[in-house]
Amino acid sequence: MECKDILNLIAIIVIPIAAVLIGQHLQNRAEIRKDKMQIFKTLMTSRIYGWTREGVHYLNIIDIVFADDKTVRDAWKDLYDKYCVQNPDEAQLKKIQNAQYKLLETMAKSLGYKDKVTWETIQNPYVPNGMIKQWQEQSASQQAYNTLLNTMANIVPKEQKNTEGQE
Repeated sequence: MECKDILNLIAIIVIPIAAVLIGQHLQNRAEIRKDKMQIFKTLMTSRIYGWTREGVHYLNIIDIVFADDKTVRDAWKDLYDKYCVQNPDEAQLKKIQNAQYKLLETMAKSLGYKDKVTWETIQNPYVPNGMIKQWQEQSASQQAYNTLLNTMANIVPKEQKNTEGQE
């Protein structure tokens, strides 16, 4: 067997294996980036809604998905520490909000959006006035419903006591 034949044989064996390994590596990277983007998009959207089940879910997997990015994990740890404050006052709530924005800014940089997603962009989500009005109406309706239930709960025991005492 000649040297040329040996090289051809090696090439026939090595090239497909290398192609599979490189393809798998690229696919893994793409999947991780997709997961990072999903977290980022969900948290950007959650800015306007406050707590959502999906937002909390994604906060809890930041350490896994961004395992290779210490700056994102550090920003998440800072936010988590601020979330752990019991009964936060206005100043602490502002610190929490700033830490949320900082986490989003750090994620944007990590994902390559350094100049596209700015601090100002993060701080100013779009919320239409009609949506705000709808939230306020919903809140007022919920409050009225709760007041009605509390009033009924206070009336029913009094009526039961009155009828029990008459027997």
